[in-house]
Amino acid sequence: MHTYLLKVLRLESSGVPIYIQLREQILRQLGAGLLAPGEQMPTMREVAVTLKVDLNTVRHAYDELERAGAITLVRGRGSFVAKPPPAMGARAQQTEADNLAKQILATAATMGIDPIAVADRIRALAQQKE
Repeated sequence: MHTYLLKVLRLESSGVPIYIQLREQILRQLGAGLLAPGEQMPTMREVAVTLKVDLNTVRHAYDELERAGAITLVRGRGSFVAKPPPAMGARAQQTEADNLAKQILATAATMGIDPIAVADRIRALAQQKE
């Protein structure tokens, strides 16, 4: 049930915009398999009230999650965890991996985190999933 997500979302005063914190935390929950495809997400209003943030901030995070293909917004019904996309070809996968790596490097740089440390953590976490 979506109440799980409301219990684990936390905001930090790290200088990272709130919508990015929300987006990244939700993506981590999805990546860890803690939110199943088709599962209903908390409403934007529920998240805003729980975290005491502006509704537009939550809407911004949800819109970015929808653009990324992580969630599906259904007008009048709510937001749902998206079903995984079909497998892509090797060339498309390489392009997407490059884009994702560039995004992660940029985020690490803005947070003052060593990119090699991030790469090491990604490798370790990927091995844990195997």
